[in-house]
Amino acid sequence: MTAEPAARVGGGDNHMEELVNRLVADLGIDRPVAEQAVAIILAFLVKEAPADKVKPLLDAMPGAESAAAAAPSGGMFGMGGIMGVGSQLMGLGLGMGDVQNVARTLLAHTREKIGADATDELIGAIPGLAQFA
Repeated sequence: MTAEPAARVGGGDNHMEELVNRLVADLGIDRPVAEQAVAIILAFLVKEAPADKVKPLLDAMPGAESAAAAAPSGGMFGMGGIMGVGSQLMGLGLGMGDVQNVARTLLAHTREKIGADATDELIGAIPGLAQFA
């Protein structure tokens, strides 16, 4: 699974790099794909979640906001929301199982960084996201 290089998500020893490394090691996803997937999901969270629910995540993961801003916008055929994110991730060459595993890994990482309560509030604020929790 390869994709065109995106804006670097990582860039040193930080939470973003840790997440990308986890996706590469645990799921066997190529680094550029993992970086783009993280950016796409973060952009979705920034766009869809209330600011007060996503702020703890952005604060805990330096570089998350810039990665989200660098992510391509919109899914295939103009789909938005959770379906648009899924189509974008599949456009990177990820299968449905990979998409679910990436989302679950990102949410597990989020729980580790901002806690279960804040993560559950974030998940609860976005329709359809709970299926990936």
